[in-house]
Amino acid sequence: MKLTCVSILGGTGFVGRHLAARLSARGLQLRMPTRHPQRHRDLRLLDGVRLIEADVHDPAQLAKTIEGSEAVINLVGILNERGRDGRGFTQAHVELAKKVLDACQRTGVQRLLHMSALHAQNTPDTSHYLRTKAEAESLVHTLSGPALAVTSLRPSVIFGPGGDFLGRFSKLLEDIPLVFPLACPEARFQPVYVGDVAQAFDHALDDMATHGARIDLCGPRIYTLRELVAYVARLKGLRRRIVGLPDWAARLQARMLERVPGKPFTMDNYRSLTIDSVCAPGAPHCPTSLESIAPRYLGDQDLQRQYDRLRDLGQY
Repeated sequence: MKLTCVSILGGTGFVGRHLAARLSARGLQLRMPTRHPQRHRDLRLLDGVRLIEADVHDPAQLAKTIEGSEAVINLVGILNERGRDGRGFTQAHVELAKKVLDACQRTGVQRLLHMSALHAQNTPDTSHYLRTKAEAESLVHTLSGPALAVTSLRPSVIFGPGGDFLGRFSKLLEDIPLVFPLACPEARFQPVYVGDVAQAFDHALDDMATHGARIDLCGPRIYTLRELVAYVARLKGLRRRIVGLPDWAARLQARMLERVPGKPFTMDNYRSLTIDSVCAPGAPHCPTSLESIAPRYLGDQDLQRQYDRLRDLGQY
């Protein structure tokens, strides 16, 4: 099947923008639903992009948006919810995944790429984030039927211009002088570059060998959270003493900060950090290193200028 039109849900977000630029360069027509098209006018500069004012949680609007597309990519996800009972995660991950599946089956879409998370698991003691990611992933694979080819991609934490993971620590390091208290300092990650994630989605669209697959995405190197935060501090030119918190203090910090506007750290984040986000030993990994990209956008340089530079260089 030759693709001409793809719908991207979550296309105005971090990964979505990088993926849209890549697929636009391929000459594909892209439908990107958003509640606020006026906030994302820059995306209209990409050839073939059509921003559609729609609420993807409304089944009728969702079906109307994707009708005529050969493939749908669901990138929608949240790291924090308004409450603390998991209902926000269930709505964003599980309920939407079911609506996307139903809409694809109703409109005859034959290809679905689903963004999951590395080591998503539906166990009682894990975070709402990882639990609902696992439930959504299982749902789209088991209920898709023979007419819809599904692939799930499961990245570790994603870094790159416009990203939230390293950017969040960059802001916290600026705001907290001298001593930086860090929860779960020995939590391990294998960060993957957003350009490599976009490339993996791009390749999976046409690769029949990925039908039914669940693909882990990791970068070339494993870091502890302490190492990552220290690296960001060095890039920012900030002298900070990073103090790893014991478990009881990490929990206390999470309970306090989840009540702060913006929720910089929550109990759900804490539970996610108890599971290392690294690929299995010997598994293939994406090639781009953190050190080759992060200095370009984490220093004192303007983020949008760096985003545009990467785009001009064709690095994603």
